[in-house]
Amino acid sequence: MADRAVEILSFLTAAGWGTAERRHLAGDASDRRYERLRLGAATAVLMDNPPGGADDPAAFSAIARHLRGLDLSPPAILAEDLSRGLLLLEDLGDDLFAGLLAADPAREAELYAPAVDVLLHLQQAAPPPGLPNLSARDWAEAAGFALDWYAFAATGLKPDPTRFLDTVTAAMRAHADGPRVLILRDFHAENLLWLPGRAGLKRVGLLDFQLGQLGQPGYDLVSLLQDARRDVSLDTEATMVARFATAAGADPARFATHYATLGAQRALRILGIFARLCLVSGKPQYLRLIPRVWSQLQRNLAHPALAELRAICESLLPPPTPEILQAIEQKCPASPSR
Repeated sequence: MADRAVEILSFLTAAGWGTAERRHLAGDASDRRYERLRLGAATAVLMDNPPGGADDPAAFSAIARHLRGLDLSPPAILAEDLSRGLLLLEDLGDDLFAGLLAADPAREAELYAPAVDVLLHLQQAAPPPGLPNLSARDWAEAAGFALDWYAFAATGLKPDPTRFLDTVTAAMRAHADGPRVLILRDFHAENLLWLPGRAGLKRVGLLDFQLGQLGQPGYDLVSLLQDARRDVSLDTEATMVARFATAAGADPARFATHYATLGAQRALRILGIFARLCLVSGKPQYLRLIPRVWSQLQRNLAHPALAELRAICESLLPPPTPEILQAIEQKCPASPSR
C-alpha cells in the first residue's frame, strides 16, 4: 500500500494535482477506489484501478472517448497512466439519479426519459471495434451464477445445470440473439448523473462503463428500469419501454418478449453475483437487495414465452425468505477476500 501511495502521488504531481486536497468517495462492488481532489476552486476525480483486477482501465478510457465522440457526457480524461491503473477524471458532481429520486420520486419520468434517449442515440452509432461479443450459451452460463452461488449459498448444493443452461440458451437464441449494439451493462440510477447546466442528451452524465461490450438492444434498458438498488414504478417502466420500442421501430409484442428474456437472464446473474459478494468478498449488504431482484425475476418469468424456464427455476431456486437470507449471511467471511 505504501508503494501504491507513492505511485499515486507521483501521478498526481505529474498531472499538476500533487498538492490537491484529497477526499475518499464511496466505491462500488469492484476493487476500484475513487477520490475527489480539490485544488483551489477546481475539482477532479482520481480513479485508482490497480492492475491485475477484473476491470481494465484501458477499456474505461476507450469507451469514454467513444461516448464523448457521440456528444454524450462521460467524464473527460484529464490524465492517465494505464499501466498503473490510474486515471484523473473530470468531476461531474454528486447529482446521481439515485439521490435525486430518493429526495423526490416524482422526478422519475423526467430523469428516465432522457436516459432512455441516450440509449437510443448510443445504439444508432457503430460500436467501437474489438469488443467482446458473447454467444447465447455464454449469456446462459452467466445466468448460471444463480445456481453456482445463490442456490449453493441457500441450500449447500449446486444443482445440475444442464437443463437450466439449455433452456436459457434456447430462450436467448429465440428472443435476444439478433443484431448487436454497444451496451454499457451497469446503466442504472447509481451510475447516471443529472447535469442540468448542459443541453440535450449531455444532461445525462455517464459513469462505470468500462465493462462495455456488444449486446442486445434491450439489455441496458432492463438495467435502467429493473434496477437492483431501487424500485422503479411500474408506470414509469411501462412508459419507458414503450418510448424505447417506438423510437427503435420495434414490434411491441416481440420487444416485450425480448425485454422479459433479458430481464430474466440479468436477474439470475445478479442473484448469483450478490450471493458471491457475500460468500467470497464478505459483503453481506448485497443480500438486502436480493428480494427486489427475485421479484423482478418472477415478473420476467411470468411471460408466456419463458414458461419452461419458469418451471426450472421454481424447481432449482428457493425463494429468498428471511430465514434463507439469514443463513447465507452467516456464511459470509468475517475477513473479506478480494
